[in-house]
Amino acid sequence: MQTKTKAHLAVLGANLIFGVNFSVVKYITPALIKPFGLNVIRVIVTTALFWLMLWWEKPEKKLQKKDLPLFLLCGLTGVAVNQLLFIKGLSMTYSTHGALLMLSTPIVITIVAFFFLKEMLSIGRIAGLLLGIGGAVVLILSKEQSGSGSNVLLGDLFIITNAISYSFYFVLVKPLILKYSPLQVITWVFTMGSVFIIPVGWQEFVTAPWATFTPMNFTAIAFVVLGATFLAYLFNIYGLHHLNASATGAYIYLQPIFATAVAMIFLDEPFTWLKGISAIMIFAGVYLVNNKRHFK
Repeated sequence: MQTKTKAHLAVLGANLIFGVNFSVVKYITPALIKPFGLNVIRVIVTTALFWLMLWWEKPEKKLQKKDLPLFLLCGLTGVAVNQLLFIKGLSMTYSTHGALLMLSTPIVITIVAFFFLKEMLSIGRIAGLLLGIGGAVVLILSKEQSGSGSNVLLGDLFIITNAISYSFYFVLVKPLILKYSPLQVITWVFTMGSVFIIPVGWQEFVTAPWATFTPMNFTAIAFVVLGATFLAYLFNIYGLHHLNASATGAYIYLQPIFATAVAMIFLDEPFTWLKGISAIMIFAGVYLVNNKRHFK
């Protein structure tokens, strides 16, 4: 099998895992363990595995002390706020809402890049921003009575804030990626993020009823920790190493499809016409934001 084929399969696998993860997280939290407690497991296990891989890789370039504040900021935005609000928000809203709202991340990144990196906004990008934001507003304000959401509006707002935080991380981490290896960056970002997550979620972690968990419960937690956190990050790293960023990023469009299918089958979440309209608006918005050939 050719290397590029393996890379495409790796990125496809990562996004399939992410899509399924929306429903698995809702199965775990808050029924089995509270959201912040689940994040403690994620960062402890994943950070340890990344350090093990980094020890095996033995990178030639050592971390410079002057970059520690930036790593700390990336850990806060890309791991701590990002993951805490994602899990918390997803525990309160619908899986399909979470997947569609996460798709708006490229739109938020464009806004952040405009204000902080002074990137120009073409007519097409402005139209994309309006479409994407409009789609998110339609989704957030839609009233649904069925499915698995306990506080949909607040959960959706948490997911949006998570996307905003990740967008800042995406801009902040660029100089670090150019300077260090991808594994070095991810390892240190997770390490810095754990500094914030562990104190916040420790009480929920230790008070979880671990003795009552079934093998299926532990399997679901293992999927979130090892699959949707550790392996998915590794698959994306492999894909980014062998494919260009646009090819890798295009696979994010599959996440809502996987997430919606799984949620409809296992969580009885309906796919309403309002979800369909918001999905079309968000997809169109992301397309226009990322397509530089039109409306310049």
